[in-house]
Amino acid sequence: MRIETDVTRLLGIDLPIIQAGMSWASSNAALPLAVSAAGGLGVIAAGPMYAHDLAATIDAVRAGTDKPFAVNLPLYRKGADEIMDLLIEKRVPVLIASQGGPKRYLERFKAIGTVCLHVVAGAEHAVKAAAAGVDGLVAVGGEAGGHPPPDLVSTLVLGRAIARAVPGVPLILSGGFADGYGLAAALALGAGAAQFGTRFMLSREARLHAAYSRRLLSASVTDTMVVGHGLGMIRILRNGFGERMQAAEVEGRQFEERKALFSAASLKAAAFDGDVENGKVEAGQSAGLVDDILPAADIVAAIARDYAAALAALPRPTTRSHEGLSHAG
Repeated sequence: MRIETDVTRLLGIDLPIIQAGMSWASSNAALPLAVSAAGGLGVIAAGPMYAHDLAATIDAVRAGTDKPFAVNLPLYRKGADEIMDLLIEKRVPVLIASQGGPKRYLERFKAIGTVCLHVVAGAEHAVKAAAAGVDGLVAVGGEAGGHPPPDLVSTLVLGRAIARAVPGVPLILSGGFADGYGLAAALALGAGAAQFGTRFMLSREARLHAAYSRRLLSASVTDTMVVGHGLGMIRILRNGFGERMQAAEVEGRQFEERKALFSAASLKAAAFDGDVENGKVEAGQSAGLVDDILPAADIVAAIARDYAAALAALPRPTTRSHEGLSHAG
């Protein structure tokens, strides 16, 4: 199946299905490779990776498929400039940059033909990134796991606002999508693709501790919380760390105390070590829409099938006929 949009044409992929770059879960070759080979865009999460591990991962994805793939680079990470040098050396097909400004990298990557996508959380930033010359945007709404926008505007509203602010710029929406019905909604809002994070966290190729996966599987749509206001806010599954952090915020404790509490926990503790009570169990609200763990290729295929089913089920507009009506003279 092919679903052609401006984003699929830009990226050279068959389906407008983007796997989010998720630290630990996709900081490996298996998940991005499976998604790209299935027709979507697999994304390596460079955030927590050492340069030599990232280089080996890029080589492994290239060895496994000739389809495009991406690397997600948070520009604030330690050693970001070294990682950019590596990505240029490797001539990655697609760069998805976040947590920083596009002028820092655009000229160098565009010079080697890399497609540059920039993550934004509002219309103002989208306009600036588009004016800087990025090839496309990834807009993250309030439902998303990890780092949603500070004002938590929903993807439904944010997506339309950005599509209206930068018409003609290829747009990927992220936050709250778990299946093909969500993909249909994203395209209806004016996007050219949807990005799926939590759904691919529950894939067989995702590198997550089994305890993390079990917590995701058991979650409902109301089981997430947002903590870390002013510290790099994150959406996580409710747990001991989240409850302690929320209490500190509600009680108005001093910034340094809240910072220490926030910094003491990590995503690695939950995703790699399995401490899902005291670690940062990052997840989107869509965790409540996912109830199985499947091979990533099967997830891609299911999203495409559900998209077709969603379109088929939509009511078509009709023109009401007035034939047969008459008025007494």
